[in-house]
Amino acid sequence: MKRRIGGASAGVLLCSAACLAALTPATASAASFYEGKRITLIVGFKPGGTADADGRLIAKHLGTHIPGNPNFVVQNLPGAGGITATNLAYNVARPDGLSIYQLASGHYLQQLAGSKVVKFDITKMPILGAWTRSQYVLAVRSDKFKSIEEMRNAKEPPRIASSGTGTGTHLFTIAWQKALGLKFKVVTGYGSAEQSLAVERGEADGRTNSAKSIVNSNPHWITKNFAPPLVQGGPERDPLIPNVPTVRELNPNPGAFFEAVSEGLSVARPYALSPQTPADRLAVLRQAWGKMLKDEAFLADVKKRQWDFVPTPYDKLESFYKKVLKDTPPEVIAELKEIFP
Repeated sequence: MKRRIGGASAGVLLCSAACLAALTPATASAASFYEGKRITLIVGFKPGGTADADGRLIAKHLGTHIPGNPNFVVQNLPGAGGITATNLAYNVARPDGLSIYQLASGHYLQQLAGSKVVKFDITKMPILGAWTRSQYVLAVRSDKFKSIEEMRNAKEPPRIASSGTGTGTHLFTIAWQKALGLKFKVVTGYGSAEQSLAVERGEADGRTNSAKSIVNSNPHWITKNFAPPLVQGGPERDPLIPNVPTVRELNPNPGAFFEAVSEGLSVARPYALSPQTPADRLAVLRQAWGKMLKDEAFLADVKKRQWDFVPTPYDKLESFYKKVLKDTPPEVIAELKEIFP
């Protein structure tokens, strides 16, 4: 289907009419609102990375399923690991349904910790959904350690490269230790690609990454047994690394900290709106999101990029955020406060 650039094509007009006819009277009014509008998709990270590519994928496809066929633009607003953009969404942006925000997977943990940089309540931000998940793994140089047991019994703590606090990879680096009785020397300050280079150069013994990233960017870590994954987050084994055990296989009771971080961090980049976005416009956008996930053009782009397509619906995410923010034990919150001052 053609996108609307300038004047609308006949095909787009027919689609808009059909979509409007399928909506309730309340949502039909909201759908007509989007005719000729521009929606800004805000990414809280710099251009060129995975988060940016993810946002541009959504911007390319979501508009074709919104009646009125609004134009989409992507705006990068980096700062504080995505927190700057989320604070803007919560406190400054108009709740008009014309801005969509890409959340970082660890934002809820920063809120749970009461971090001073957090100026939002994620449970009050309507979620559209997330379309992919990340299966985190701990990859370690085989010339240093060949098993989790060897790492646990090491005289010197294994050196694990990491980025700044708040990222999923850093939090999982902490979670491995708590769930498996390990002690690392965590070396921070590396970007994503730099972490892998640190492992290659011998500056670090290993790193946390997604299984997909290792398979795509560092396949020799597995095929040549250079730095194979020793454990994965779970709850089930990733088909890409079927021989690597999950945390729960190694420890059926990994502890409250792991339970608090593992599910939320596995959901890569949820998309949300500002609080108090009109319910009818939210309904239109959620309906469009659902259609996008079934769109052959969208799925073809996902396949072309060799990304995993594992959607998480908005209601499951919203329920998770409410539950974890309500039920997480005080001792885990205390640990998170040390991570997120």
